[in-house]
Amino acid sequence: MDAPAVNIKNRIHTSIGDKLVKIFSITFIAIIAIACLYPLLMVLSVSFSDNSVVAKKGFSVIPQKATLDTYVYLFARSGSRILRSYIVTICITIAGTLGAMIVTSMISFSLSIRDLKYRNAISFFCNFTIIFSAGLVPWYIVCSQVYHLRDTYFALILPSMFSVWNMFLLRTYFSSIPVSLYESARLDGASWLQIWWKVGLPLNKTGMLTVGMMYALNYWNEWWNALMFIDDKNKFPLQYILYNVMSNVNAIMSGRVPPGAAANIKLPSETMKMAVTIITIGPIIFLYPFIQKYFVNGIMTGAVKE
Repeated sequence: MDAPAVNIKNRIHTSIGDKLVKIFSITFIAIIAIACLYPLLMVLSVSFSDNSVVAKKGFSVIPQKATLDTYVYLFARSGSRILRSYIVTICITIAGTLGAMIVTSMISFSLSIRDLKYRNAISFFCNFTIIFSAGLVPWYIVCSQVYHLRDTYFALILPSMFSVWNMFLLRTYFSSIPVSLYESARLDGASWLQIWWKVGLPLNKTGMLTVGMMYALNYWNEWWNALMFIDDKNKFPLQYILYNVMSNVNAIMSGRVPPGAAANIKLPSETMKMAVTIITIGPIIFLYPFIQKYFVNGIMTGAVKE
């Protein structure tokens, strides 16, 4: 067999092999996607199902006796509180994420500079706080009595503004930027603050978006600080409002309230849990697709060490 015929035959086998690999990859990814999407569809379906049917037949991807009773009950009893808590949570998430990114990026940028004085000592103290913690009581005393954060919006922002893990993650991104760019900026007369703002941040958009997403999710899901410091109901974030709603429902369903108070009360306990989940994760689901590519690229970039 001559050489051209052999080359054609090899190309045919190669193209078939590539197609098989492509088909297998697409099929495998599709199965994983369905496996990830299935629980979400089930949660959405159950939230629109009749509670009595769910209690008898269990969960299903297709709504069973579709109804809006759960959402009507939830918003009829706590609608104004939920809407107000949505505003509080959105404002806290935006303000907290911006503040956290400013603080974290400044420290990460500083520690990425190898000539920084006391760089190792600062890194050691940051690592020390991960391994050893003072505990809940000292933390509460410092926040409430030293900084007077009790019953203020700052109590929902400041305690979660800095994460050592996120700081070291972001430092990895800053370390991947060539030092020659910083040196060139210094020769042009730029200060370190100008270099951080005009050189470091623009070249580190992927890392900033990745860590920013983590901070935003943390603030959005935060309810512990509200439990510890907030007494004013108008300042409750969304997660804490929904936590209270579910606690009340569970208390009534378990019989921990006086018999007379819970008489003839039929609560959609199972579908309520799913409706609360949908209300909580809804905005995040719509936000995530817009920054997904940056988030994935950020994780991959952070996995490569210089």
